Parts: sequence; structure tokens; C-alpha cells
Amino acid sequence: MYLKTLLTAAAVAFALPALAHDGVHISDAYARVSGPAAKSGAIFLTIENHSAEDDRLLSAATDVAAVAELHTHKESGDGVMQMLKVEEGFAVPAGESHVLARGGDHVMLMGLNRSLVDGDVIHLTLTFARGEVVELDVPVDSKRGEAPMQDMGGMDHSAHSN
Repeated sequence: MYLKTLLTAAAVAFALPALAHDGVHISDAYARVSGPAAKSGAIFLTIENHSAEDDRLLSAATDVAAVAELHTHKESGDGVMQMLKVEEGFAVPAGESHVLARGGDHVMLMGLNRSLVDGDVIHLTLTFARGEVVELDVPVDSKRGEAPMQDMGGMDHSAHSN
């Protein structure tokens, strides 16, 4: 009887690491477009890294746009906000999160190949440096994330986000 208990305990101990969530988890994903005729849009979400190793979001892909790129906003020397492609991707340190939000990092959709309206769903594929590929369906919700104008150096940067 003791041997059976010992073997059961050993089996459980070996199985637990396999049951633990080790990798990235995506939450709070939504997309915005400026209207049904828009040719571009953006996706926002939160990436949680549940592993013990740093990771990096390297790319995004979807079938609703000719191009899906990782972008951020940066203020130029003359105070104008610019949207820039982030070639190196977004770092997601071990045990931490990286938020893609309006006015900051986001997935930019360019060359939309169909109209998108609130309630539509976009299939998105995210590829990470550690080899994980995450597929998810993202709802279009253009009213979500609307916030009052923020004081950012006397400029309204909300006009530069999607």
C-alpha cells in the first residue's frame, strides 16, 4: 500500500508542471476602426507572461488586412505625435504584463480588405520570440476605450490614435 501511495505522489508531482500555465496569456483584446469605410484600424490587448523567462511579441497577422504591424506612438522634436513601426517587437518580461493601449503600443491594421463594424470579429495570430503562437478572435468595439482628453504637454494626442 505504501508503494502505491508513493507512486501516486510521484506521478502527481511530475504532472503538476505540465498543468501549470507556462507561457503567454492574452486578455482584454478589442479592435477599433474609425468607421465602416476605414482602410485601417488597431487592436489593443494585454499580454501576460506567466513563464520564468522573458519573451517578446515579434509579429501579428490577420486575414482582414493586407498588413498587421506592431506600432507605437512617439512625440517628435516639434511636439507632434507620430505612429512608428516597432521592428524589434514588444518586450514582455518574465512574470509581467505588457499593455497595448490607445495612444501607445498597438497592433496596426493597414489595408483592410472588408468593412468592419462594431460586433465583427477579427481572427488574430500573435508570434512570440520563445516560439509560442497565440491565435484569438478579437471583437470590433470602436466605442470601447474612449477617454476624455488628457493633458499631455498641452496637446490632445487622442486625435492621433485609432
